Amino acid sequence: METFTAAVPDEGLLGFVRGASPDAGTRARLAEAVPDEFFAYPGGLTARDHQALTYARLRHAGLAAPPAAELLDDPPALCALLERAAIADPALFHVMLLHYTLALGPILRFGAAQLAAGEGAEGRGVREARDALASMDSFGTLLMTEAGRSNSHLSPRTIARHDPATGGFVLTTPDAQAAKFPTSTAHPTVPKTAAVYATLVHGGAERGVFVFVVPLRGPGGEVAPGVRVVDAPETTGLRVDYAAVLLDDLPVPYGAWLRDGASIGAGGSFHDPAGSAAARLTRSMGIAPAVWRAVISACAAITRASAGTLLAHSAGRATLGRLAPRRPLTDYRNQQEAVLGALAAGYALTAVAGHVKTARTAADAGPAAGGGPETAWAPWSAVDRDLALLKAAATVQAQETVSACRVHSGAPGFAAVERLNAYRGLAHAYQNAGGDNELILYDTARAMADLDRYAPPDPGAGPPDGGDLASPGVWLFLARDAERRMRDRLAARVTAARGGGDGHRQDPFTAWNGNLALAARTASACADRIVLEIVCAAAESGPAELRPVLGLHALNMLERRAADLLNEGAAPPGFLDEVWAARRRACDELAPRAGALAAAFELPAPVTAPTAFLTAP
Repeated sequence: METFTAAVPDEGLLGFVRGASPDAGTRARLAEAVPDEFFAYPGGLTARDHQALTYARLRHAGLAAPPAAELLDDPPALCALLERAAIADPALFHVMLLHYTLALGPILRFGAAQLAAGEGAEGRGVREARDALASMDSFGTLLMTEAGRSNSHLSPRTIARHDPATGGFVLTTPDAQAAKFPTSTAHPTVPKTAAVYATLVHGGAERGVFVFVVPLRGPGGEVAPGVRVVDAPETTGLRVDYAAVLLDDLPVPYGAWLRDGASIGAGGSFHDPAGSAAARLTRSMGIAPAVWRAVISACAAITRASAGTLLAHSAGRATLGRLAPRRPLTDYRNQQEAVLGALAAGYALTAVAGHVKTARTAADAGPAAGGGPETAWAPWSAVDRDLALLKAAATVQAQETVSACRVHSGAPGFAAVERLNAYRGLAHAYQNAGGDNELILYDTARAMADLDRYAPPDPGAGPPDGGDLASPGVWLFLARDAERRMRDRLAARVTAARGGGDGHRQDPFTAWNGNLALAARTASACADRIVLEIVCAAAESGPAELRPVLGLHALNMLERRAADLLNEGAAPPGFLDEVWAARRRACDELAPRAGALAAAFELPAPVTAPTAFLTAP
């Protein structure tokens, strides 16, 4: 396997990886926004110095990139910027994502009518916040999750009350358990503007969860009156300025309410076109699709970068094992399969990212008024079930692949640079951030069991093609068959528990709580099936060189799903032996092309040089 060396990228693969990314001019502009120097930090920085430099780089990126409003209206361009930030520095990606999608995004989406109102009080607070964020005079952050209760998105205890005397609102955190945490607000000199999610209480009733735009820290970082910032301990998982934020009867003007068509009249009458508090929650969470696209794209990017790092570590490396001294490392099947599997995962997640960047959904225009779909654990599935599910699948796949690349890079992968550890931290963090993966799976499973916006897949007669594991038809048959079997079994178990066929009728919590393991695996099967469908479509429509590498990823997915396939009777005993044999054949075919596969990722030089410091002058 001496062919694990650098190579010229194949044009077809290069075009696939670039996908719907911007033209060459815009790509050059994005590279200028996140230059190669951003791929490392100087030594000797304190935690606060490190954070300050991250924000300085965010300011540079925001001023060098296309205007924020253009990026938010162009998912491929915004994702391209965020992808480059992710492989350069996960902390930069995180604060950039917050700034664009979770601070500016709600302002432009929910405050559009207020921005159009011009110079009056109606538009003043929103316009000033937008201008400060667009110019990078202030950095955006999010105050959504609360410290003391799980599922806090469904009913934040932070309260907004209308003040008839001023015409504005008062935002209140009732106690420390309702503090907004985590937030990126701790740095004492960095200006911050927050999108605050609060429950609007008016006329003695909860009217739903709305977003308020609040300047938390002024130009020099001074904390606004009525705001308390409690610094969190330093962490190395994702190195940003974490803090908890409490609002002590904070007054904000009427224009700070991103009201999205809702209003409070002169006599105190409340009107909301969403129609109900539940529908308002879904609308307020409608900013999530931009986040999920970015997270999926970043997962694809760090997976590609990790695969390139592992290949650079492995190529030409000799081993001293006594079975065969001086044997190339990549002659060993475990290393060969790790390298090629990582490359395959990079291409598969690139296919998923390409799919979500170009697929616009109803949620992008704002959920329709009305009750909306039911949600039990979290609001995300009500916004866009499949996109939320793909976010969960992408973060899991990225973490698994990055972790494998770290382990197979040996000590240099852990100690030479922080990059692989940082990538792993990013993928790990976003299994909770941007919508908790487990809650997404549980809500997806509920929708599957109740046939709520979900139709069980029809596997068809099969398996087709004689069960040949090189056939995409076989991959899809196995995935669909297992998903349908699991869905039917889950639905039957929950229905039986609710119906009390054994004389013990269970309440919804008890019925579902006894089936959460099956629920999570059923939803994961649905996610894997959707990914496989995207992968198969890409293999069919993409260049011929793409098909074997995506086929390797499909085999690895089937291995990961083998327990369920065997448990459900969708695959026979001995199935794993067949998968392993097919994978060996696939790797033998792909090994001579490993360098070309990695070259098509167009990774910046700093990514693939984990031990470059040894030869530095």
